[in-house]
Amino acid sequence: MRREARAFSPASVGNVGVGFDILGHVIEGPGDTVTVRRIDAATVRIVAIRGTTVDLPLDAPSNTAGAALIAMREALGLSFGFEMEIDKGIPLGSGMGGSAASCVAALVAANALLDAPLTPQALYPFALEGEAVASGGKHGDNLGPMLLGGLVLATAEHLASVPVPQGWHSLLVHPDAILETRRARAALQGAYELKDFVHQSANLALVLAGCHASDATLVRAGLKDVLVEPRRSPLIVGFDSAKAAMLAGGAMGASISGAGPSLFGWFESRAEAQAAAPAVQAAFDQAGFSSQAWVSRIAAPGAHVL
Repeated sequence: MRREARAFSPASVGNVGVGFDILGHVIEGPGDTVTVRRIDAATVRIVAIRGTTVDLPLDAPSNTAGAALIAMREALGLSFGFEMEIDKGIPLGSGMGGSAASCVAALVAANALLDAPLTPQALYPFALEGEAVASGGKHGDNLGPMLLGGLVLATAEHLASVPVPQGWHSLLVHPDAILETRRARAALQGAYELKDFVHQSANLALVLAGCHASDATLVRAGLKDVLVEPRRSPLIVGFDSAKAAMLAGGAMGASISGAGPSLFGWFESRAEAQAAAPAVQAAFDQAGFSSQAWVSRIAAPGAHVL
């Protein structure tokens, strides 16, 4: 019987602008790695967290990865427990799904140690329990794509993969700044106009239809966030000029990745995305922030055992 497994979960773009809390896609490159061991004690332990300058909780119920494995143990009635080590590879407070990645990597590794491993979809409820520890709510826009790969529509109970042309790529630029998820969510409080909900719904429908039809014209028409971005963008220094550079570089659309401060854009080719990166980074540099950039297929693979 296998006693230890190590899994990697990639970073992700949450919300994808028009799909607040329900739409996301993975990013090739950065990610979290979690090593899980099966132990005789009926408990979940975190023995080490590496790769971060911020103290993250070793107390399992207070950690996204720990809470997810606790939920798995209880739901499956497991007689054994898990011990884990977390290696962080995603900047905290970056809008790149760092808390979700640890959670998903832990579940994928622990799943490999089960007598009867579950499907990625079956792991989703446990992942939601873990994510709630960090964000205060159960939303799967980061979790879904990490579990399935690519672009995923994630509701409270369902995950649906959305087909995307292999040639389409995303550019993600992360300025060297932290925007805490809870602060970013607090900025969304207040009333909204019904017409804005209708507009956002139409934009989401255009993006999904465009992906299914491989129609970039529809995506260009719809990839505009009229609900969340106007309230969150003032929290991100340099956002307006960085977004303008993304669009000037040929992006089908651009917006905030997750809760921010990272910015993403969709492009019809890898070459376009790569060519746009220097101007976007220069915009953040002028605002006083160094940055990192990643170019990735939108239809990239999700979490997996190493």
